Amino acid sequence: MPLSADAMPPPGDAAGVRMISSKELRAHASPDDLWISISGDVYDVTPWLPHHPGGDLPLITLAGQDATDAFAAYHPPSARPLLRRFLVGRLSDYTVSPASADYRRLLAQFSSAGLFERVGPTPKVLLAIMVTLFSAALYLILACATASAHLLAGGLIGFIWIQSGWMGHDSGHHRITGYPLLNRVLQILSGNCLTGLSIAWWKCNHNTHHIACNSLDHDPDLQHMPLFAVSPKLFANIWSYFYRRTMAFDAASKFLISYQHWTFYPVMCVARINLLTQSALFVLTEKRVPQRFLEIAGVAAFWAWYPLLVSCLPNWWERVAFVLSSFTICGIQHVQFCLNHFSSEVYVGPPKGNDWFEKQTAGTLDILCSPWMDWFHGGLQFQIEHHLFPRLPRCHLRKVAPYARNATSGAAPKNLVWEAVNTHG
Repeated sequence: MPLSADAMPPPGDAAGVRMISSKELRAHASPDDLWISISGDVYDVTPWLPHHPGGDLPLITLAGQDATDAFAAYHPPSARPLLRRFLVGRLSDYTVSPASADYRRLLAQFSSAGLFERVGPTPKVLLAIMVTLFSAALYLILACATASAHLLAGGLIGFIWIQSGWMGHDSGHHRITGYPLLNRVLQILSGNCLTGLSIAWWKCNHNTHHIACNSLDHDPDLQHMPLFAVSPKLFANIWSYFYRRTMAFDAASKFLISYQHWTFYPVMCVARINLLTQSALFVLTEKRVPQRFLEIAGVAAFWAWYPLLVSCLPNWWERVAFVLSSFTICGIQHVQFCLNHFSSEVYVGPPKGNDWFEKQTAGTLDILCSPWMDWFHGGLQFQIEHHLFPRLPRCHLRKVAPYARNATSGAAPKNLVWEAVNTHG
């Protein structure tokens, strides 16, 4: 439902603009009174909170502070005029750090070069690969009688899920086609229908991860208690702002974390179960789900075709092997997700707008690989570049990598999972 003009604060008058201090800005940092600053202008975005396409958590996380870099990273220039209706004043003590100034200049250069609009042939290639592999999997199940062929089919399904994940990731950050409706159809087909993961759930989770990268209490991608702990700070019963519950370091957590160097890879083989569960709970129980019926219908389609395909196998042991093969191959992607962040710096609390650039680079890690392996990592081998320029299509990440500065401290990783797996595993 569109907001009425009466609900919007009127645009400020250039001659009589209200001056606001950073202290006053910080006082408006609650969901029912939420101000942010962008390029020195202060906006009351409280009425926009339930309508923000990226969900309310990114705005709540950056409430009461400067959000210029985050806004520029996730929004095209065309979004700027939409802010005018929320304007309440201007910061009297607005400053820009040297790192932010450099980042904004680089962002402007890439935008002027048109890099954010050119997606390249990647989406079409991915679609062709997934259709080919899915056809091959169907043939192996329906036309072949050997157990090895059926096991191979399960592996192909898992590999399709990986490639579908990369497509869903791309389409969530930028339009992979020139048509919004087609972009949405591809999201539902490649995400909800093919993998059983709601794209709405993924956006909510992933947007929060990007804004609060590697924050122990804000980033859901680091919150794996009681199975894993990436920092001893999690032993202090930290509250999760994403899951809205305490991550308790209880007896079960203490026991399981003691053996995480043995359980990490086996858990990754079945980690898909966790995502399927979270996705289903989100579309069924979350108060605000964009196009809820479409999201549920897409997830239901997955739970129709996948069990039906499994039922075509001749016996129960082959069915179990098929499912385990699918999940295990797809588990490679879950390991890939962990590589980029588990070995990087972590912190507690929300990110600060004035060090957003530093937080993004300190909490991410690139993976060195040859160009011919780019398809395998889905663009996430350039994790630093992706976090700095999330709207940039993956075909440009290798080009811009030399220009992205690495602002990490260079210290050796001090991460419990990293140390456990590399020392004991």
